[in-house]
This record gives sequence, structure tokens and C-alpha cells, in this order.
Amino acid sequence: MGEIRICVGRGFSVYTCSYMKASKGLGKVSELALRRRRQGLVKLLPPAGEVLRGSLVERYVTCGNLSCKCARGERHGPMWYLTVTLGPGRTTGGIISANHLEQVRRWIENYRRLKDDLEGISEINRELLRRAQTALRARPRKGA
Repeated sequence: MGEIRICVGRGFSVYTCSYMKASKGLGKVSELALRRRRQGLVKLLPPAGEVLRGSLVERYVTCGNLSCKCARGERHGPMWYLTVTLGPGRTTGGIISANHLEQVRRWIENYRRLKDDLEGISEINRELLRRAQTALRARPRKGA
């Protein structure tokens, strides 16, 4: 993949673009079809206010009481935990109550859909930009 560099100086901007490869089979799709596909992906985006990055983990736990059934191997659960990675070696999370479980599942799925759809939109935009840059380079220059 090529790169796009944007250099900003005093009161002016210089945009220089090097060659960009066609994105994942989009090179043969018409520009109109790309724009329609992009618009279709935009319409499918889930509501931004209903997304949650993380994973649900089902756990069975022991309480530590020696007379409890969990001391004999019958653990308590299932208990649902939301885990979120904050950075390398750093996670956070908490117990999700049963009445919030379906909502959390839906929000996590929305996050995954949003991420996938935004990646698709980005690929289409990259292809449209590549085509625009190719057309710009192919145009005859003044004085040439």
C-alpha cells in the first residue's frame, strides 16, 4: 500500500500522494457501484450510542464456604463478566446482571458490526481516492 503525506506550511498546504494499490478486488468495480456500496454500508451502521467494546465471559465460581455445595465441586453460576482490554497487560471489567445480559450482548455485537462496516467504508474510500489520484496523474499538465 502506498502512502499519503500531508505537509502544512505557513498559510498553504501541499498534498503529495504516491501510488496506492487497489483494495481487495474493488479495482474492477465501477465508481457508481462503489459509491452505492459505501452508502449501503453507511445505512447499515448501528446507532453509535449502542456500542460496547469488550467480551462476555461465563464463569462458575466458588465462594470459599466449606459447607457450601461449591466446596464439593458444584460451583455457583453461571456469572457473566464483561472484560475490556485497556492496553498491553491491562484489563478491566465487572459482573453483568442477568437483566442487562442481552443488552450487553447486543452492544458488543453492534461494536463488532460498526468496526467491520467502517473498515469496509474505509476500503471503498481508499479505492475512490486511488482512482482520483490516478486520474489526476493521467491529466495533461499545463505547458507540457
